[in-house]
Amino acid sequence: MRKIHPSAVIEEGAILGDEVIIEAYAYISKEAKIGNGVTIKQGARILADTTIGDFSRVFSYAIVGDIPQDISYKEEQKTGVVIGKNSIIREFATINSGTAKGDGFTRIGDDAFIMAYCHIAHDCILGDRVILANNATLAGHVELGNFVVVGGLTPIHQFVKVGESAMVAGASALSQDVVPFCLAEGNRASIRSLNLVGIRRRFSAEEVEDLNRAYKMLFRAGDLKENARALLAQIPSENVAKMCRFILETKRGIPLHKGKG
Repeated sequence: MRKIHPSAVIEEGAILGDEVIIEAYAYISKEAKIGNGVTIKQGARILADTTIGDFSRVFSYAIVGDIPQDISYKEEQKTGVVIGKNSIIREFATINSGTAKGDGFTRIGDDAFIMAYCHIAHDCILGDRVILANNATLAGHVELGNFVVVGGLTPIHQFVKVGESAMVAGASALSQDVVPFCLAEGNRASIRSLNLVGIRRRFSAEEVEDLNRAYKMLFRAGDLKENARALLAQIPSENVAKMCRFILETKRGIPLHKGKG
């Protein structure tokens, strides 16, 4: 059974799943697709061709799917947002539609936790179980892997990639790519260590030790990419291989802490 407040505005054509809750003064556009068990709280706005997965919650005054803050954007472009299941979008967060420069959609995976006042710009791609703390801001085309955590008040530059299970500490400013399983912090942010808290939650002690050995080899003195090639040639574990391939494929570079590499 759906619960829709009489003051909510739901345009004709919007698709609503079962057991949805739409609170007072919420707005749902005609192209939106709202999954089963989704809650749209008071005053939230769901615009454009936006899909919200089952059992997600969008809190008060969040705006999902409005046009991108991109001066080249043309309003006739068909764009939108895709959000996975069991995701939480807290108060006043803004998630912009994609552009023709991407595939037209900003994409967020399952089990995301986007805290209050965060901004996710056009064409961003976020994996599963990503956490953005309050006031974290992503510029256009940023990519965050699965299990990434971004601390509060941290901006991330456009086209930056943050690898799986990495963390960017609060009040940092990131302009280069972060290797999977690592921790970056500072302004400008640089890689300081492994994200030990995060990886210990996911992996066995043996796997954590593999990553620890790999980190020491990769970030020892010498050329980072040469270190990655040498380590990859040893046919390491899949997680270590992810670190090596990321380093070899980076386009924006890896932010090394002073005295590293």
